Amino acid sequence: MIIERDIFKKIKPHLNSHEAIIVTGMRRTGKTTLLKFIYDKIASANKLYLDLENPLYQKYFDEEDYEKIKFNLEIKGLSFQQNSYLFLDEIQLVKNIPQVVKYLYDHYNLKLFLTGSSSFYLKNLFSESLAGRKYIFELFPLNFKEFLMLKGEKLNIPRSGKKISPTVFNTFARFYEEYLKFGGFPGVVAKNNFSEKKMVLNDIFSSYFQLEVVQLGDYKKTSVIRDLILLLMQRIGSKLDIQKIASELGVSRPTIYNYLAFLEGTYFIKSVKPYSFSKDVEIRGLEKVYFCDSGLVNNSTQVNDGALFENNIAQLLWPRGEMHYYQRKSGLEIDFILNRKLAMETKLRASKQDLKKLREMANKLKIQKYFLISQKYSDIQNIHYGFNI
Repeated sequence: MIIERDIFKKIKPHLNSHEAIIVTGMRRTGKTTLLKFIYDKIASANKLYLDLENPLYQKYFDEEDYEKIKFNLEIKGLSFQQNSYLFLDEIQLVKNIPQVVKYLYDHYNLKLFLTGSSSFYLKNLFSESLAGRKYIFELFPLNFKEFLMLKGEKLNIPRSGKKISPTVFNTFARFYEEYLKFGGFPGVVAKNNFSEKKMVLNDIFSSYFQLEVVQLGDYKKTSVIRDLILLLMQRIGSKLDIQKIASELGVSRPTIYNYLAFLEGTYFIKSVKPYSFSKDVEIRGLEKVYFCDSGLVNNSTQVNDGALFENNIAQLLWPRGEMHYYQRKSGLEIDFILNRKLAMETKLRASKQDLKKLREMANKLKIQKYFLISQKYSDIQNIHYGFNI
């Protein structure tokens, strides 16, 4: 089953512009499916889709003379005498692709749609070759609405902040419990039984580690990165002491920072800095780390319910903008501040006292919008749930 992802609304206005469309994101989030979805939306018959995981298609680009590459594409049926559309999936597998893409873009009336699994790779390679010639879109695991769509459930999610009855809550909580535990990777959602879901999650982690960490990252101490990942999963929502982590893993602080940058650049983790009115203070502050998918975390190690719920909310907020956290010296904190305008605190079961504390802290930060996100049902006002944030 193919659904229209929310990101398509952002891509659609640019379908007929000359700029290249690049879709990047964590492996197995549905980039190939999205590319094929867009391919079907292009009315022109003068279009070509190539999966560059196929070595035969990779060979088309193994030419020093770019006109020969153009000729190879013409053999596959693409005409450069009129408006043409070229779809290339997994472009990081072709070494000279930035130069080829720039040449074709500059010399022909060609619209390019490209996907790749790593911003770590793509931003470095395309920063200059396609400067001013591209739009980059990031694709993440399914949000809860997309999750329901892929399962074929036609339910109208209650409006955020609106008080709902326990009956309505239970209707959505049943689905959200599955979403929380198994996450939003499309291949996982598509499986009907839990054992198959776990098998797909195992495969996603294995393929990420082998293809991104081992092959793309080319790190020698891959076991240290593996141990770092597991250690970070145990510390979801906690401030990271890099020196302590480095000591535990027997490597230097710069090495840990390097690994963290790579994991974030490949969309595996998201670092969240402390909120401050001073950018310098934010840079010096201790970061928190969340993972791209709660199902991946839940399948890899044991974490408490509160940490898993907090991670799930973080993954839903990740595509929406800049995230910070705030913590006072007393220990009181705000889990998430989104785009410096909205304060949110996650609770397994939110109470009036929780709302009072959040209101006081938000007011001191001069943040006017704030709300609690509860996993379990609560009858207080201004409450949100994981299924309707």
